[in-house]
Amino acid sequence: MKTAQAWRLGMKDLEMMSAPRHRAHLKKPTWIIVLISLVSLFLVCAYVFPPRNTSACYVFSSSSCKVFADWLPPAPARELTDEEVASRVVIRDILNTPQAISKSPKIAFMFLIPGALPFEKLWDKFFQGNEDRFSVYVHASKEKPVHTSRFFLDREIRSEKVVWGGISMIDAERRLLANALKDPDNQHFVLLSDSCVPLHNFDYVYNYLMYTNVSYIDKFRDPGPHGSGRYSEHMLPEVEKKDFQKGAQWFTMKRQHALIVTADSLYYTLFKEFCKPGMEGDKNCYSDEHYLPTFFHMLDPVGIANWSVTHVDWSEGKWHPKSYRADDISMELIQNITSITENVHTTSDERKEIQIRPCLWNGEKRPCYLFARKFLPETLDKMMILFSNQTTYSLGQ
Repeated sequence: MKTAQAWRLGMKDLEMMSAPRHRAHLKKPTWIIVLISLVSLFLVCAYVFPPRNTSACYVFSSSSCKVFADWLPPAPARELTDEEVASRVVIRDILNTPQAISKSPKIAFMFLIPGALPFEKLWDKFFQGNEDRFSVYVHASKEKPVHTSRFFLDREIRSEKVVWGGISMIDAERRLLANALKDPDNQHFVLLSDSCVPLHNFDYVYNYLMYTNVSYIDKFRDPGPHGSGRYSEHMLPEVEKKDFQKGAQWFTMKRQHALIVTADSLYYTLFKEFCKPGMEGDKNCYSDEHYLPTFFHMLDPVGIANWSVTHVDWSEGKWHPKSYRADDISMELIQNITSITENVHTTSDERKEIQIRPCLWNGEKRPCYLFARKFLPETLDKMMILFSNQTTYSLGQ
């Protein structure tokens, strides 16, 4: 009898112990429903209240963010201001107008320099024999240079003082473009500094630029303090933070792009007023690094290459790029630069993301650079020798 009671008591204990497991099993579908509901709520909120910056993307990989953004339906477009409507109508018509065919198409080489041009002798050698395929324009911001080459004589335009980091740099670029646009034969426009040198012969450069389908304007998105950190909300609504781009100022551009840059008033004015050194406390913004990249990102992103064909070496990690001295100059250096086929951008945030893209010329991978800069005047003699002896390249037309 006692044995039977003990057995029944043991069975009750066993049932009591196993009961909670049975009930937990019944609750499992409830937790799944709750989890799905939370995820759905998150997705709906992300669409209805999209963030104004990309910081949330760093929770995942950048590629995941892109896929997620592509999956969502597009957010309603905001209504453009009257100034934007007028500006975009003009720009659209210029870009859609068929380019006039010139019987003698030329490249305009525009030199933005303070005074003397240390490499004028080298450029003279570069230009020789091609007089009908180029034109020269010189913006000397401090003093009128004394020229030794016939190609530079009487080629100065009316110049104004240029201050590094200020809007006067953009003013000088637009002044050069406007003067070069007077000649209808100028079909491509190259901005060069006093420390720039050519890396190839004239034929190679001419074919590379004249037969390209894009302008070589540098552009990338930098979420760090030296990129988006320079943005001012005073640029709203015309320029949003997500559209604020960065890039080197040394460009080459097609005639249609040169026209829309000189015609622009709206975006130029915004950068003139709200992108300058010491603008908001200790925040510095430099228009020459942001105006053109942002302008083309918003208005013709597929029309630019997103890199500059002028090489500069930032590998030292300083505020200024590496300057080449006479001891640095060798055939190996020039060949190393001219063999580069990928362009590299590094963000200024803590992640220091390195963005690498191939240099494509009409869809084909090609060397990135036609020119290089930050060569000191003492390198002239060696560069003259190397330019005469370097291996040349050719591009199919």
